[in-house]
Amino acid sequence: MRIMVTGGAGFVGKELVGYLKSRADVVVADLLRYGTPEWLQGDPDGFTFRHVDIRDAAATKALIDEVAPDVIVHLAAIHYIPECDNDPANAVATNVTGTVNLLAACAPGTRFVFASSGAVYRPDEAAHREFDSVVEPVDIYGYTKQQGEVYLRALAASRGLSGVIVRLFNVIGPGETNPHLLPAIVVQLRENPEAIYLGNTWPKRDYIDVLDAAGGFAAAALGSSPEAGKCEVVNLGSGQQYSVNEIVDRMRSVLGLEFEVRQDESRMRAVDRPFLGADISRIKDVFGWSPEHALDETLKRMWDKPDFLPQLEGRLT
Repeated sequence: MRIMVTGGAGFVGKELVGYLKSRADVVVADLLRYGTPEWLQGDPDGFTFRHVDIRDAAATKALIDEVAPDVIVHLAAIHYIPECDNDPANAVATNVTGTVNLLAACAPGTRFVFASSGAVYRPDEAAHREFDSVVEPVDIYGYTKQQGEVYLRALAASRGLSGVIVRLFNVIGPGETNPHLLPAIVVQLRENPEAIYLGNTWPKRDYIDVLDAAGGFAAAALGSSPEAGKCEVVNLGSGQQYSVNEIVDRMRSVLGLEFEVRQDESRMRAVDRPFLGADISRIKDVFGWSPEHALDETLKRMWDKPDFLPQLEGRLT
């Protein structure tokens, strides 16, 4: 089996490639917009690397024609919500047009695993369920992922593809490539263990360990496949929700630090849903996947070896 992972040089991609390379012929396809990570330098170990910009339809088709993948796990996207808000044209070009370029180049029978997001759901205080919760995004990022789902369904039906929509929730762990909450906290604490500056601290999120996220995508890539022309939909999260305040308290306990939290208006988002949680019973039923890593373990790993990109640390200070 040949599996192509777009965005394979990224946060989840790195762990997914490590999981898959002993189980399949893996091709990592990435633009390397943050530069070449250390693990990709030198000769690839157990996988093949191809540089590609999925916004370029001709280059994308040429790559898929060359690789002829049985499965594509499509992780490549602009993920950071403020970046999507600041440059919506690039967010749409990457997250929507890039997805369409890949789909249009696929041969019939290809399994296409699409990294969607919990951000497609309408804000709700209940844990989101795939076929019960309303799909109604509230930000640019969510809109792009919803549109990606629409195009996957349409092109799967018209071209005989086997689609899996994986609605991913908030991924945490060492190796983060975007300046989200946990990297911001870790970087600040390493510079000043007495105080950190945060925006809104009341929203609740479902935080999933990057190793579990990779395992969930691997299950979707290797498990039972929907029939040609159809799409399966699953949530990928931890099934647990924590507010920023609760995360801060857990970090104090896990790290043995006492620090003050100060509000920084520049870090507050104009649009910030109060709750984003996943019901993960369906992914267990369909693909036999369940999370294995507890929050405290993940926080400890992040602190011991953050493995953040130097560019990321610069954006967080």
